Amino acid sequence: MRAIMVMYDTLNRRFLEPYGCDWVKTPNFTRLAKRAVTMDNAYGGSLPTIPARRELHTGRYNFLHRRWGPVEPFDDSVPALLHANGVYTHLATDGYHYFEDGGMTFHNRYGSWEFFRGQEGDFWKGEVADPEIPDALQSRGLKNRSWRQDWVNRKYIRNEGDWPQAQSFAAGLQFMRTNRAEDNWWLHIETFDPHEPYYAAQTYRDLYPHDYDGPHFDWPQYRPIKDETPEQIQHIRYECAALHSMCDAHLGKVLDLMDELDMWKDTLLIVNTDHGFLMGEHGRLGKCNMPFYDEIAHTPLFVWDPRCGRKGARCPCLVQTIDLGPTLMEFFGLELTPDMQGRPLREAVAADRPVREAALFGQHGGHVNVTDGRYVFMKAPAKPENEPLYNYTLLPTNMRGYFTADGELKEIELAGPFSFTKGVQVVKFKAGTWRDWHQFGDLLFDLQNDPGQQKPIRDAKVEKRLTALMRQLMKANDCPPEQFERLGLAEPNR
Repeated sequence: MRAIMVMYDTLNRRFLEPYGCDWVKTPNFTRLAKRAVTMDNAYGGSLPTIPARRELHTGRYNFLHRRWGPVEPFDDSVPALLHANGVYTHLATDGYHYFEDGGMTFHNRYGSWEFFRGQEGDFWKGEVADPEIPDALQSRGLKNRSWRQDWVNRKYIRNEGDWPQAQSFAAGLQFMRTNRAEDNWWLHIETFDPHEPYYAAQTYRDLYPHDYDGPHFDWPQYRPIKDETPEQIQHIRYECAALHSMCDAHLGKVLDLMDELDMWKDTLLIVNTDHGFLMGEHGRLGKCNMPFYDEIAHTPLFVWDPRCGRKGARCPCLVQTIDLGPTLMEFFGLELTPDMQGRPLREAVAADRPVREAALFGQHGGHVNVTDGRYVFMKAPAKPENEPLYNYTLLPTNMRGYFTADGELKEIELAGPFSFTKGVQVVKFKAGTWRDWHQFGDLLFDLQNDPGQQKPIRDAKVEKRLTALMRQLMKANDCPPEQFERLGLAEPNR
């Protein structure tokens, strides 16, 4: 048996034909939906990028304990467990966050790995002279280190084969061909696309001709829409659509090779993402500093399982990122570890059998959210200062650097152990926090009657039920006690 995972960053389900989009050209996702099971109720858990990937490795939530960080020494890593039990694991990726301080332990959990440079602000090509950055970006104060590097990188990405995405998929295809006669392997192909900035090959931009004479605009800031015109918003949606179409084209190459090598009979295929993105919905662009509306948290997911052979179907079961690692473990005949909270999707894919009653999702320090598939309840911080809030870790790194000795690490203490730290205490220190979330307050939505989440409702009975489910899931995650205090929830008995 073999398995392939094709993972995207910020793949937007509202930009895909199988999820009802009628203007973004994604024929290979449609082709995939006819061949696999389309999961209609898939949600992220720990967000954004690196927290989601830690869920993929560990099969459990992590956003209640820290914001962003590596696979920890006490974590159960699925690729490492597979490899230790005779399943060869390989990663082909252009996801540069894996190679920053905050993601440094992920890639070496695989048997082998390949990394392709140049996405976003990846500090790749060195040029002392400043690149020519459009005036529109400089006037908006965006000439920071990452923006500068992006414009250096773009000079070296011209032909489609130069794109990091193209190179990542080419490496994945090479692995498939090289090992087509071998058994017991998992290939993880991952691209940072269609994450912003929306820099796609011209072939795909030509699919969306439109009149636009405004300022350069392909990398939105995460904030409410301010001075952006409707024309700018429409323009950036077209730029985003072009990158989705480019992702679709390279997915097609994987499907073509599976056809050619007759791999459908014994190869599990998972096509997934970490989260979506607001493209003007709710008056905002981006993610991370607003409630995680469905555009962000409700994700596309496709699964082909050769054991049941079910295809062209839609599954209503509530599933999450934490289920993907356990799905791989079960597929290769391995027992789940006691710390894994996710569940294998075999029966959900084969027969729509539910794996959970409710799902928890969020970002460290933001709303804690729960859904039962119909309703979403978002619990906001109880106080404007959004405290108390702490990080718990053995590896005190942030996204692009260490937590500092004269800052966060100045006052540290040992805490725990938690139920999942293998009896080991961890370092506890105060977490810096954005305070934006308090302004939104608690939000309750009925997705059946209001799928766009335009009108929050008041329903004491539903809120009470969902709050109880939230407490239950937080307790099962061995949530730090101050999280209950921060949210104004009575802490259940530990």
